[in-house]
Amino acid sequence: MRELLAIDVVERIKRQETTAEEYVNSIAERISEVDSKINAFISVTINEALEKAKDIDKRISRGEKIGKLAGVTIAVKDNICTLGVRTTCASRMLENFVPPYDATVVERLKREDAIIIGKTNMDEFAMGSTTETSYFGPTRNPWDLTKVPGGSSGGSAAALISDEATLALGSDTGGSIRCPASYCSVIGLKPTYGLVSRYGLIAYANSLEQIGPLAKNTLDCALLLSVIGGYDPRDSTSLNVPLEQYLSNITDDVRGLKLGLIKEFFGEGVEDSVKKHVWRSIHLLEDLGTVYEELSLPSLEYALASYYIIAMSEASSNLARFDGLRYGFRVEHDDADWSKIYAKNRSMGFGAEVKRRIMLGTYALSAGYYEQYYLKALKIRTIIRREFEAALKKFDALIGPTMPLPPFNIGEKIQDPLTLYMCDVLTVPANLTGYPAISIPCGFEGNLPIGLQVISRPLREETLLKISFALERNAGVVGKRPIL
Repeated sequence: MRELLAIDVVERIKRQETTAEEYVNSIAERISEVDSKINAFISVTINEALEKAKDIDKRISRGEKIGKLAGVTIAVKDNICTLGVRTTCASRMLENFVPPYDATVVERLKREDAIIIGKTNMDEFAMGSTTETSYFGPTRNPWDLTKVPGGSSGGSAAALISDEATLALGSDTGGSIRCPASYCSVIGLKPTYGLVSRYGLIAYANSLEQIGPLAKNTLDCALLLSVIGGYDPRDSTSLNVPLEQYLSNITDDVRGLKLGLIKEFFGEGVEDSVKKHVWRSIHLLEDLGTVYEELSLPSLEYALASYYIIAMSEASSNLARFDGLRYGFRVEHDDADWSKIYAKNRSMGFGAEVKRRIMLGTYALSAGYYEQYYLKALKIRTIIRREFEAALKKFDALIGPTMPLPPFNIGEKIQDPLTLYMCDVLTVPANLTGYPAISIPCGFEGNLPIGLQVISRPLREETLLKISFALERNAGVVGKRPIL
């Protein structure tokens, strides 16, 4: 029962072929069975989930209307606020923070009767590509427990593919949904900036990050996006546009779509094993009726540097509030002056990667360097956005690998931050532009998953889901499970 897809779970519960309580119990047993190996969750909320399931069963027995996600368990990344359930950002700084409100996306999930099964592990404050910088220990890749699951939404992706949840939410600042989706072989979608409300997401880099769905297949991904998307007056960056019916409109007919292959996405640093699987998918799409053409986006050479300067600058500003005096971890004995207490709280509350990014961001914003670094990074961002805009007037979507290499060993790159930052080189352009992008499983190198990335025009998530659905139905990759 734990392997069921969300759409099937809802139908079976509605038809009373199973109860929501039985289904939640099967998920709880799975978490108990495998999470000690994977460490996908920081907090689990089994008791609350069972109470909610019983309530849904009662309402069905009384013939009352239930929501689109009735009874479906969902894992929520631990930087998204949940009323009464602690939200740690995988940091000692917020280890005991219990939000007094729900994020908008969580409100919308509850409104459709989804059941939150727990809060998932992540890189501290979403800073990382491997889920190794968590204060609560690293998450392990369910396909090979010695490998990283990708980050920073690694816990959400690992929980999904190991059947510890049926749907999951992540956040994507520079690829943090697509990277773990690629490394764990699930579907991960970064929506258009502003399509999904960020109200209740603990901010790391506001202008780049976006909440999005992770799912075991394309239909579930479309269903979840339909629930969490839409205008929110509490988020000043929310787009006030009609929400598409992603699930009911989805087809696998890709005939006539024109795809652009970004040359820079197949260049230096991208392993041959990755290229091989991505090219096989491109040829499959060609057989299904798409046409493709190569193109060059020369400014992508500067995308990674631009991204990290902007992200770190915004991080230094957003995380200034966590000083133990206003918010966050506070040392027990604070008899020194305020500046020493402030420094001690932050030095003990934050991990090494967060401190590194705050310092670099503060430097980039400081007097005398602002124009040299931050302002220049913003100008490069504008140039990159114009290149993408021009390319997507000619093509329906742009395509390439999600990650430049397959999952690597835990601890292999953590001491070399620059090498680790290079892992984001193919995913950050979508965040700099705000365009939607999806990672789709496209093959296995040995036992390790490979993902393909597709980027489209703003608010054209339907195109991404259509390509994903076509690949899913014809490539035979989606649906495989690791042996645990």
